Amino acid sequence: MTNKTQPTLLQNETDFMQEHGQLLQKHTQHISQSFLDDLKDARNNSSKPTGDMMRVASIPTAVVEKWMREGFNIWEAKGSEIVRKLKNEDLDMFLTTNKRV
Repeated sequence: MTNKTQPTLLQNETDFMQEHGQLLQKHTQHISQSFLDDLKDARNNSSKPTGDMMRVASIPTAVVEKWMREGFNIWEAKGSEIVRKLKNEDLDMFLTTNKRV
């Protein structure tokens, strides 16, 4: 039996290659349509009461790693900063609520 309230972790793949005498590392992550559909369903149902805690977003590892390389520390950022960054980068499909954060 599948529990719909548990997030699905997506596999992050790392490939190594050599180019111009340097070892390069390439990260890829497949984001399935079903994952995006589940997030959209959560967002559309976010008007229900949530109690003390609520799920705000499910951000793929590849996005988190990109932000960390760019100097945005998601682990120290406020929820409102994360939501704003998602929206500014047109990544609001990873939001799981329509509520104000």
